[in-house]
Amino acid sequence: MSFKTSIVAAGLLVGLGAWVPEARGGGLTVFSGEVLGEVRNPGGIPQMGALVSLYNRFDQLVRQVLTNESGKFAFDGVPPDTYSIRVNLASFLPAVRNHIVVAPGSENLLHVNLGTLASGIAIAPPSSVPGALMSDEWKWVLRTSAATRPVLRLAPDSSSDPPPRHLTATFTETTGLVKLSAGDDGPLAGGGVEDLGTAFAVSTRMNGDTSVRLSGNVAYLPNSGLPVAAFRTTYSRDEDGQVGPQFALTMHQIYFPGLGPSANAAALASGGNAMGPALRTVAVGAADKLQLNDNFQLEYGGHMDTISFIQSEARMTMYGRATYRLNGDDAVRVAYSAGTAPTELLGRDSGLPSGETANPELNQDLAALAMLPAVTRSDNQIRLQRERNLEASYQATQGSRKYYVTLYNQAVSDAAFDMSAPPVFQSQANLLPALDGTYYVFDIGSYQQSGLSGAMTQALGDHVELTASVGSSGNLMSNPLEAEGNSAADVRSEIRARQGYFVMARATAVIPGIGTRIAATYGWTQAGMMMPTHYSLTGPVDQQQGLNIAVHQPLPRFIAFKGRLEATGELRNALADGYLPVTAAGHCSVLTDAPRSLRGGLSFLF
Repeated sequence: MSFKTSIVAAGLLVGLGAWVPEARGGGLTVFSGEVLGEVRNPGGIPQMGALVSLYNRFDQLVRQVLTNESGKFAFDGVPPDTYSIRVNLASFLPAVRNHIVVAPGSENLLHVNLGTLASGIAIAPPSSVPGALMSDEWKWVLRTSAATRPVLRLAPDSSSDPPPRHLTATFTETTGLVKLSAGDDGPLAGGGVEDLGTAFAVSTRMNGDTSVRLSGNVAYLPNSGLPVAAFRTTYSRDEDGQVGPQFALTMHQIYFPGLGPSANAAALASGGNAMGPALRTVAVGAADKLQLNDNFQLEYGGHMDTISFIQSEARMTMYGRATYRLNGDDAVRVAYSAGTAPTELLGRDSGLPSGETANPELNQDLAALAMLPAVTRSDNQIRLQRERNLEASYQATQGSRKYYVTLYNQAVSDAAFDMSAPPVFQSQANLLPALDGTYYVFDIGSYQQSGLSGAMTQALGDHVELTASVGSSGNLMSNPLEAEGNSAADVRSEIRARQGYFVMARATAVIPGIGTRIAATYGWTQAGMMMPTHYSLTGPVDQQQGLNIAVHQPLPRFIAFKGRLEATGELRNALADGYLPVTAAGHCSVLTDAPRSLRGGLSFLF
């Protein structure tokens, strides 16, 4: 090779070398970033063992690590994207930080402060020097957490294959039930429309963290053929493994017989079926609970009811319940509600032993459909029953026995009670036909009652549970003297509240082998008195007069039949207790909020 040729080759090599990146470590192209952090309590003490979860923009879990003895954690090799961090540690509220932007070569330092009332995550200002945060101490954190990092491996190129799906199945854990029943129709007063005839409920999870439930109750009234329908949709989303706030939408539509333009008092008395206006209700509500610490829990919520019937009216209901756990299972509870009965706090099963009922959430939704707002008619104006409840209780546990002491005060306005035929009024302006065609809803005005009771629950083995309660509460009684007139005001003047004693008993049992479940309750009070139904917000049993029996009998399965069939039977107020007689202008009638009824049906659970 000549000297001239060597000079040219050397020049070309120098020119090419100018296009090659420097081989220094700081000049290498970096395609990932780091997320570092330290977890401390309000006193600034590092917290060891906190679970730190890294989620991508689709709220999918990417990695998890535990903080070391210095309260530090680190994620390296994080692809550029937007992430969120969640930190959980027992006895502290979870800390969440969203919209953490990871750029190539970036280092994001997070300061996590955990507290019992509030927790937060702050992001330190980015450093101008790349790699300034990734010191030997942080590298040691990464080495010690290798067991919680994903395993990297080489895989053959499969660009022709479809991209992997990281989302879970759209619908999972789908369950439901269908109920068909017949018998006496439930009146509007007292417990509301509990069973119209055909009820269904379906529950499913969407994308693994969202729960959606749909329930309904539809029928045609046998005495008039008019339609009755109720639907409810409930939505909730899990947060950090716990059920988050719950949102519900409930709707009712009922046509009342005997309220048409041609209806009069005589038509009411003879059970006239003239089609009247429809009662339509829409309720939008939200419920949530907050675990402030290991011992203190707060449940709260509310809903707005809008009712359209002759005229429109809206009503707001608020409720809350605080529970403080003492030693073991001992607890103190305080609850308050204003408006309608809070079904979210009354979501107990049908008095059956714990663990023996299926689909408790679906049964709670059907119970919420049963609590139709109590509507009355006074001087041809629609009134809504309003309640204000304040209750407190103490629970103590000794072995298999539980003791309760409950104190409550309840004020009710525009109270709705069922009045039997014949009506005592010449005009229908103060009467509203009930759904069963036998009773009418009557507004007795306002009353207030206070109660104090003690209860004991004893479990006998795994299948039997007994509860007994005794106490004093405000009852209703009528003046033995007949009212001079036959107006609504005259009848209301006969009714007054008086303190009286009561005894409640409940027995639940499951027969082994055949699986029959039986629940029976009985409430007794002094003669000549009617004990209004009181749904307890903190105690083990509701205060209700009369004998009530419910039976659930599982049926044999068919071949290749998935799910479970049950035959159900329910007898309410079997002994016809709690009927208060009232007289006006020579007419006699009775008032009650728990008419005797019998229903039976078939349930399919899947």
